[in-house]
Amino acid sequence: MGDGDSGAPWRSRNGLEFPDRVPRADRRAWEARGLCPGTDLFSLFERHALADPGRDAVVDTRGTVSYAELYAETLRIAALFAGAGLGARDVIALRLPNGRRAVAAELAVYALGAVALPYPLGGGVRDTLALLGRSRAGGAVFDEPADVEAAARLPLLRAVFTTFPGADGGGPSLDRPAAGGPFEPAGPPAPATAPARILVSSGSEAEPKMVAYSHQAMAGGRAAYVRALTGPMDRPPRLLVLVPLASSYGSLGVPVTLAALGGTLIVRERFAAADALRAVEEHRPTHLFAVPTMLRRMADLPRTPDEDTSSLRAVVSSGAALPGSTAAACRERFGLPVTAVYGSSDGVNCHTAAPGAPAGDTAGTPDPAVAAIRVVRPDGRPAAAGEAGEILAKGPMTPLCYVGAPELDARYRTASGWVRTGDLGALDGAGRLRVLGRLKNVVIRGGYTISPAEVERELGTHPGIAEAVCVPVPDEEFGERLCACVRPVPRAPAPTLSAVTGHLGARGLERKKFPEYLLVTDRMPLRPTGKICRRTVTEWAVRARLATG
Repeated sequence: MGDGDSGAPWRSRNGLEFPDRVPRADRRAWEARGLCPGTDLFSLFERHALADPGRDAVVDTRGTVSYAELYAETLRIAALFAGAGLGARDVIALRLPNGRRAVAAELAVYALGAVALPYPLGGGVRDTLALLGRSRAGGAVFDEPADVEAAARLPLLRAVFTTFPGADGGGPSLDRPAAGGPFEPAGPPAPATAPARILVSSGSEAEPKMVAYSHQAMAGGRAAYVRALTGPMDRPPRLLVLVPLASSYGSLGVPVTLAALGGTLIVRERFAAADALRAVEEHRPTHLFAVPTMLRRMADLPRTPDEDTSSLRAVVSSGAALPGSTAAACRERFGLPVTAVYGSSDGVNCHTAAPGAPAGDTAGTPDPAVAAIRVVRPDGRPAAAGEAGEILAKGPMTPLCYVGAPELDARYRTASGWVRTGDLGALDGAGRLRVLGRLKNVVIRGGYTISPAEVERELGTHPGIAEAVCVPVPDEEFGERLCACVRPVPRAPAPTLSAVTGHLGARGLERKKFPEYLLVTDRMPLRPTGKICRRTVTEWAVRARLATG
C-alpha cells in the first residue's frame, strides 16, 4: 500500500521504501467493516482540539495542557520543522523524555505528513546510529548532547533540534519561536494508508528492529485494543501511562489516547513507584498502564492513611508476562483485577479484557477488530486445540513492514501477510490463547530443552517472591544449567533453593525443569522501557556462579 490506492510502496524523501506486506484485499475487507478509519492521525487530533479546546490533553510533571494549548504548540513545532526543510515523506526521529514536549513533537511530525521514529532514552548512541541510519531519517530531536555528536556521522540527516540549554551549536532549540508563525495545515497531511509511526523493538536481533505502522493501523486496530480496555464511558478516558511514550507499549499514548480517542494522557518523566501512586491520587486517571515490575513496586509500597485510588476503572499490564503473585498483590492494593495484555511491536495483541474473558493463565480471547491469531505447526499447518505451535497474527493493527530490513520481512511475514511472532502458544477449545514462551528463548541442559518462561510463570505464584527471572549459566558437563534470580517480597525472608524447588514441585513442574542455582537480589535491573534486563541478570548469575566455583 503506497499513495492512496495506487499499490506502489510508499517511498521516503531519502529513498527508503515501506511496502505493505498485507494483501490489499484484506485491508479493503477491514475498511469495509469500519475497522480501519480513512483519516490520518493529525486530522483526528485536530478534530478533538477544535471540538473541545478546553479539555485536558496532557498532564505531566509541569502541570496540565489543554487541547487548545497542545494544538498551538504542535503547530509551532511543525513550523520549526518545515522551516528547517523537513516535510512530508521525511522520517523524523524523536528521543525525548515523557512530557508535553515529546507529545507535541510527535503530533508535529504527523502534521507535516512525515513519519515519527520515537525511541527511548538510555540506549546509548549505538541506537541513534543504527536506527537513524537504517531508517534514512531526515530530521531528529535530541535531549542529550551525545546523540547530537553521533548524528554528525549521518550524512542523510538534514536537520537536528535539541532540548537542552545552550545547544544551538549542535542544532537549533525546539523551544524557540517559529520565525514565520505557526504551521498552517492545508488539508489532510497524509493518506490514512501511509506510514505514520515506526515502533522500535530490540527483540532477538543484534540491532533494534523497526516496524512501520500506518495511520489507520494506529487509529484503527491499535485503538480498538485500548477501547476494549476502557469500555463504554460517558466521557473521554484519562490514561496514566507509566512506560516511555517512545516505546512500543507507549505508542498507545499519542496516536491512540490523543488522536484516536480524544482522551487525557497522564505521564511522568521517569518512573518512581511513590510518584506514580501520587499521580493516581492527584490526577484521577481512569486507567493505569504499566509493565509488571512497575505494578509490583507500586503494590509493595506501604499504604498512606488517606490513599485514594478509586478513580481507576482498570489496571493494565503488558510488556512482559504478569506473575500470579503480582496480579494478586495489585488486586489487593487497587481493588481491581489486572488486565494482562500479550502484545508486541510486530503486530500481535490479545488481552484478558476481551469478550469471553478467560480463567487461569491464558492471555485472553483474540479480538478480530485488533488482530486474529492462529497457532501453527512447524510445517505451517494449523495446530489442533491445545497443541503447542508458533503464534501468528493478522488484522487491522498489523503493521506495514519492517523498516530497511527485507530479510526480517522474509523471516517474520508469510506470503499472505501473517506476522510470525516467534512465540510458542496454544489455543484451547474455546479459542483462548495460552502463551508458552519464546521459540528460541530456551535453556539446553544435557540435550533437554527447558523453557525459562514456564518456570518463571510458576515462580510467579510463590507468595514470597515479588519478581523472578530464569537465565542460563554455562556448564562444562551439561552445556547449560538454569539459574533462578528472584527478588523477595519486601519484609519477606529470602527463599532458599530447596524452598523454591519444593514450590515448583508442588505446582506440578517436572523435576528436570527445576533451577539448579538461585540468586537472591533486592533489586532487578531495568531497561529504559521498565522491563527487566535479562542480559544484566544473566551476567549477575554467571558472575555469582564463577565466584562460588
